[in-house]
Amino acid sequence: MSTSPNPATTGPYAIVETSGTQFWVQPNRYYDLDRIHADVDSTVTLENVLLVNDGTAATVGQPYVKAATVELKVLEHRRGPKVIVYKMRPKKKTRRKNGHRQELTRVQVQSITVGGKALA
Repeated sequence: MSTSPNPATTGPYAIVETSGTQFWVQPNRYYDLDRIHADVDSTVTLENVLLVNDGTAATVGQPYVKAATVELKVLEHRRGPKVIVYKMRPKKKTRRKNGHRQELTRVQVQSITVGGKALA
């Protein structure tokens, strides 16, 4: 059994690039991205859209789809789970313990637009 989403049943989606990573986004869902410098309840527009699927056909950009945008609404700023980094050199009495929590922004996808026409 495959765990990957079936494109025929998922509806419209887009693959966007933000913060150096690529995300598969769908309308009316929320995602945690690296910290975006925007106020809570503001709208952010992403123009680095790599692929758009309207439910029937996919449009692939070279490298980006022309006139395609994804609107995001900033829900909150959060911090990710704590990751412990522990380095030790055996027989040298050298130990170093660090913690890290990634700064994240939770956003909700408002709409996916191609050529001025909203898909959802």
